[in-house]
Amino acid sequence: MSGIDVVTFGEAMAMFVAQESGPLHRAATFVRATAGAETNVATGLARLGHRSGWVGRLGDDPLGLFVEEELRGCGVDLTRVEIDHSAPTGFQLKSRADGGDPEVVYFRRGSAGSRLAWSEPMAAYVSSARHLHLTGIPLAISETARDFAFQAVAAARAGGASVSFDPNLRPSLWASEQEMVAVVNEVAALADWVLPGVEEGRVLTGHSDPESIAEHYLAAGVTRVIVKNGCHGAVAFGPEGTVRRPAFQVAVVDTVGAGDGFAAGLISAHLDGLEIGQALERAAAVGALATTSAGDKDGLPDRERLERFLATSSVFA
Repeated sequence: MSGIDVVTFGEAMAMFVAQESGPLHRAATFVRATAGAETNVATGLARLGHRSGWVGRLGDDPLGLFVEEELRGCGVDLTRVEIDHSAPTGFQLKSRADGGDPEVVYFRRGSAGSRLAWSEPMAAYVSSARHLHLTGIPLAISETARDFAFQAVAAARAGGASVSFDPNLRPSLWASEQEMVAVVNEVAALADWVLPGVEEGRVLTGHSDPESIAEHYLAAGVTRVIVKNGCHGAVAFGPEGTVRRPAFQVAVVDTVGAGDGFAAGLISAHLDGLEIGQALERAAAVGALATTSAGDKDGLPDRERLERFLATSSVFA
């Protein structure tokens, strides 16, 4: 695939979702799926008709082959995926959510994904894209993956691409909160758009209100900040001023992946040339639909489903 619209990168894992309610240690039946914030975004964009590529490393094992086949089947370009013959594909266990936040346990230490490293072919691939999307997760999983993030942003800038950054904080992967805040904010300042949740913003900036969180990043040179606040919607701060968007009402099955869907919808709208109000509407719709299934990416819509949803759905007051 040539002429990639969006490139993203990180660690993709296999996921085993419990089919019985209750704590994970009592679950006896699991369904296999894929997991990874960045692959969710790439999948969401591919379903909306954009040319998306994901960069990462997978183990030379059945789980790696499963993840590869799943992503390829979703239409994600895997030209720069590398197969690691000496490290395994990571995986996770997830409880049945039943409408809330599930319990998730990771098995990713020393994984193939954590061995992601920069190379010249990566530079050519990233710099050819129209947009780069990254999250804070690669910053935490290894020194080489962290270096990859900085190199990818530089390559995207050199190629004239826009850059979005979702902090997607994973405190358990960091040596300390102080290190997490310093590194995540360093990368955030290099992006065009920063997409924190309200609680993430509090951790990263010390502020609890969207206006102050946004001001922190706008003062650092970011062009636009979109602060997400769950069922309370989202608010964008940038050149157009302040634009608010309420959340859509849906029957929530599992909240994991909502932020990834939001990012996919926002980037999709940017690629289609929509103004910020329409972009927030699309982002909110894709994020809401992502919560309507048990799998992290199963609820991500194609164009037809998205348009049908927008035509018939209501928002929270």
